Amino acid sequence: MANIGIIGSGNVGANSAFFIAERGVSDVVLYDVQEGVSTGKALDMMEAAPVRGYSTKISGTDNIEDVLRSDILIVTAGAVRRPGMNREDLFEANRPVISEIAQASAGVDRKVIVVTEPVDLMTALFVKESGLPRERVMGLGGMLDSTRLRYLIAHELHVAMEDVSATVIGRHSSSMVPLPDYCTVAGVPISRLLPPERVEALFDATRSAGDLIVDMAQRANAYYGPSAAACDLAEAIHRNSGRICPVSILLRGEFGMRGVAMSLPAVIGRNGVEQVLLPQLTDEQKKRFVTAAQELQQILDVA
Repeated sequence: MANIGIIGSGNVGANSAFFIAERGVSDVVLYDVQEGVSTGKALDMMEAAPVRGYSTKISGTDNIEDVLRSDILIVTAGAVRRPGMNREDLFEANRPVISEIAQASAGVDRKVIVVTEPVDLMTALFVKESGLPRERVMGLGGMLDSTRLRYLIAHELHVAMEDVSATVIGRHSSSMVPLPDYCTVAGVPISRLLPPERVEALFDATRSAGDLIVDMAQRANAYYGPSAAACDLAEAIHRNSGRICPVSILLRGEFGMRGVAMSLPAVIGRNGVEQVLLPQLTDEQKKRFVTAAQELQQILDVA
């Protein structure tokens, strides 16, 4: 049995498998509803192994049960955004897909990484439909947003990206809440390195990053960034690393909100979310967080 299973062998699923293999995290098994896709892509990636130098095994299957036995499940299946679409436009299209996978996961001791958009809504739906503890189901939203912000800060300051830390919480949308006090370069807050207007410009660029990629490419949504973030999160779980990552998790009283999923910093280990960490927020940041949660709840109430 592979330790990591991926449902959906499109761009995000296949690249996630490739990144996991190159990092040597774990064996991976791919599944796709379209027969032959996962086995063909797995073979292609394994034929690259002698050149890329990895020995991690990537396999494909046309039987979803092979993937459902994995310890860590990455869910990328579903329709993807096209130019002009909002993430929420995908909710009704992808809801049946996620519900089916979640119901098949009921009663199984596994960790789930939700990548399918709209990721916050899908994360909440997965917890509800699967009955898994909320700590076992993590959406990729805030981790991807924080990764994008790290790149933008490093590019702006011409510094090494590994020296940059960034934290973005809340909804994976234009309503996300970047936290300047938790964005640093070698421990120095960016507020000491950049004027306020440049900091806000970087935050605005992060909010629109996903839309920009879709509009510029004039095709399906971004996939290298999400795949890299999914690999990073899967590795943190698999290695029980204790890394702190902002992930979407079902809220149960955090900042007074319940029943919806949004991103907060969390300690990641072999059980998934080991601990949720609550950052100190200004009144304005908390207001934006709560408003976004209420917007998500309205969507769920109507659905």
